[in-house]
Order: sequence, then C-alpha cells, then structure tokens
Amino acid sequence: MYLTKEEEQILNGEAGETLRQAIEILVALGDIYGADRLIPIKSAQIAGVSYKTIGDAGLEWISDLQGKVKVPTILNPAGMDLENWKRLRISPDFAEKQKLIIQAYEKLGIKCECTCTPYTLEGFDVGYGDHLAWSESSAVSYANSVLGARTNREGGPSALSAALLGKTANYGFHLDENRLPEILFEVEYPLEKSNYGALGYVAGKLAGNRVPIFHLRNSPDVDELKALGAAMAASGAVALYHVEGVTPETRRVDFKEPAEKITIEKKQLDEVYESLNKACKEPELITIGCPHCSAAELEKAAELLKGKTVSKEFWVFTSRGLAKRYPEYIREIEKSGAKVVCDTCMVVSPATNNYSCVMVNSGKALAYVPGMCGAQAIYGSMEACIKEAVGETTNKAGGSY
Repeated sequence: MYLTKEEEQILNGEAGETLRQAIEILVALGDIYGADRLIPIKSAQIAGVSYKTIGDAGLEWISDLQGKVKVPTILNPAGMDLENWKRLRISPDFAEKQKLIIQAYEKLGIKCECTCTPYTLEGFDVGYGDHLAWSESSAVSYANSVLGARTNREGGPSALSAALLGKTANYGFHLDENRLPEILFEVEYPLEKSNYGALGYVAGKLAGNRVPIFHLRNSPDVDELKALGAAMAASGAVALYHVEGVTPETRRVDFKEPAEKITIEKKQLDEVYESLNKACKEPELITIGCPHCSAAELEKAAELLKGKTVSKEFWVFTSRGLAKRYPEYIREIEKSGAKVVCDTCMVVSPATNNYSCVMVNSGKALAYVPGMCGAQAIYGSMEACIKEAVGETTNKAGGSY
C-alpha cells in the first residue's frame, strides 16, 4: 500500500499518538483488503456512540484521543435523547456516561447531532461519486445506493480514524468493480409503501453481503428506498443495492445482468406481516423511525394522529435537526400523547429493554430488536402502528397491516 511522505511521517508518530493510531488502523484495513493507497473523503459518520453498545472501554478509548477531525463528521444515534432522557426512564448513571461519550466526541470537533440519517441535515450534503467514511448500516446503504456516493461500512474506530485524517483506504465500494450487481431480484407485483421494509427483510437474507439489483413494477420514493436498504443491511449485510431505472448508477452505468435471478413472491412478504400472529399479539410499545423519520414521514404521522389520543406507549424517532425545522409536526404528534424522541432509536437505547413486545414499521428494527433489546418484535405499516397505538387495530395480518 503506497503512502505519501506525509502519511509515512504520521505512521511514524511525528504528528502525535492519536494520528499514528488512526493511520495504523486504516493501513491495516488497507493491507487486508488490498487497497493501493489512502484517498480523501468528504465526510464521516461514526458508530459506537451509545453507552449501551460501547460501555466503559469505548468511553475510555475515545476520551484518550487528541486533535480535531479534518472533515465534517457526525455521530450515529446515542443511547438516549440527549435533552429529554428522563421521559424514557433512562437511569441517571447511564445518562452520565452517555453525556461523557458525547463530550469526548465533541472535544474532537465532531458535530454532536446523533442520527442515522445524516443526509437529511443542512450542511451535510453528499453528491454522486463522493468518497465517504460512514458507519451506520442504513446510512451506508442510502449513501451508496440512493445518492451514488462511495463508502464502505466502516466500524466506529475506522470511521473516526478516517475523520481525524480526512482520508480512508481505497478498497471495497470505493472501486468501480465492486459496485456491480451480483444477484437480480424480480418483484412481479405492485408494492405498497410498507412493503419495502418487508421486501428488504426478505431480500437481505437471500443476498447476504452481495450487491443486488431489483426489477420492480413501482418507482419507489426516497423513503421507500431508505426502508428497503435499511432492512437489507440488517437482515443481511447489504451495503449497496440498485433499482433498475431508479437509483443513479443504473442510469449512468451499463450493468451486465447477473446470472443469478430470484423472484420474490407476495407470500414471502406476507410472512413478514404474519409475525403478528407468531411473536406476540399485544405490543406494549409501538415505535416508528428506524431509520429516523424524514420530514415527509413526520408530516404523515402528524396527519394520522390528528385529533386522536394514543392508548399505548408510542415513540416517534427523528433527528433533532428535523424536529427543530418542523415544530408544527412535532406539536401535532405529541398532542396525541405520543413522544417524539431525538438523538437515539429503539435499537440502541436501553429504554426498549423495559418492554417484552414491540411493534415496528421497520424491517431493520424487526431484525435488530429481538437480539439487541431482548423483546419480541412485530411488523406493520406506519398506519397500522398508529392504529395499534390509538386502539383502532383491525388485527389482520398481511397486506398493508
């Protein structure tokens, strides 16, 4: 792996111990994956923020680092709402450790807004072909697939190292040859909006870590693409996918059709909804916003909750930036008794561990909640989640439940 003279000096420790550690991590990854050099990045997004997931060891490591990041850098969701953590019964001890983690990152010059949808934030623009070092699985998928940017699914330490250096190793999805589709999914019937999370949940298990391309009868919008990619990244390890005629690389690159083709049938998606009849019938907690709700999703939730009162605990997750930008949606949602929660999500917050059955509108959350929160998870559309929250359930599985 080629290093410039300046990079060699950093590796030799001439720019301090923090940068020496950072470049050592990137060079090690580059050597493993056959990178030829380090390349500049436009931005970084760092996982390993929740005290629930990194603990005292992670806090100690971050606190020992010195210096400032070289590119715009943002954090993944933390373990709590940083301003309203008491509302979800977070313990004071956890809150104190979580605040220390945020302070340690802030000391490094990182923008301490915690979200899995950094592409929605003002001043954090991403363009086609931009090289990034992002960590969170759904954000990586969105950046690669929907925006046409280039990033590997970085671990927390490698993303932070890239942010401190302003560079990452040139391998994986930074290279043209690794972005070609390897498996074709045919979906021969029109999809409803909530079907995209279910489709991703099914397709991710089939794709594993390969790059899929979809032939769809619909033209999904950005929120549907977000749901599709987030679910595939969780049920499988898909970091890049294409939708013929929709995602940008299918319009710029002449892809050869993969030899392996799989038709996904409606009954396979119906089975995801039918988890309603298998996991638990009476959810104690209903959540939406994994990944964080967009402005359009907040608007829709506000419309569906208008004039209604929730009878069950209902959490709506979004970024603090969007919550501040659209206070009218937040007021309408919370008027119903629902809680709008920022900076965190149902997966990485210990608050979810207080419940045994959680209803979600996310294929990603459906995949992660059982293992990370110790709760059963059931799946439905946003409409179905809100009906459940306000006591208007139809108790029917399948379709757009």
